[in-house]
Amino acid sequence: MRWYWIDRFIEFESGRRAKAVKAVSLAEEHLHDHFPEYPVMPHTLIIEGVAQTGGLLVAEHNAFAEKVILAKVSQAEFNGEAMPGDILTYTTDVEYIKKDGAMVVGTVHRGQELFGQMELVFAHLQTGHETRTLYEPQTFLKMMRMLGAYDIGHADDGSPLVEPAEMFD
Repeated sequence: MRWYWIDRFIEFESGRRAKAVKAVSLAEEHLHDHFPEYPVMPHTLIIEGVAQTGGLLVAEHNAFAEKVILAKVSQAEFNGEAMPGDILTYTTDVEYIKKDGAMVVGTVHRGQELFGQMELVFAHLQTGHETRTLYEPQTFLKMMRMLGAYDIGHADDGSPLVEPAEMFD
């Protein structure tokens, strides 16, 4: 992943739910280009932040063994604009994880206000992509570490979230 659109996880329950926060800062370059002299965070980047939150949740559930990609934004709705100084909280709940992919429902809160909601579908890439390098699974492990998922996360049984041993090879 080239850009991170979340700052840190505040909740991570393997295969079920994740919450992450994003502080919208005037230091971000995209705010200067989107609308000159009227900095707002584009909704597409907010969707990407929710997709990163949900995508890492889906990928971690299968120990990063599947190539998980965002396949479809089924629905997205926003109430207003995100401006510098806003703290966005992304919550993703897994609707299902199947062999071919997964679906998560995401919400975005600005403070206590419901700011946006969406449904995202992820695909697990199947045959024909085994030799193609779309990303290295270790990249996601590093991202999970950096964003604090292993510090606050827990597995289905309530035990602390553990990094997959096969990722160390």
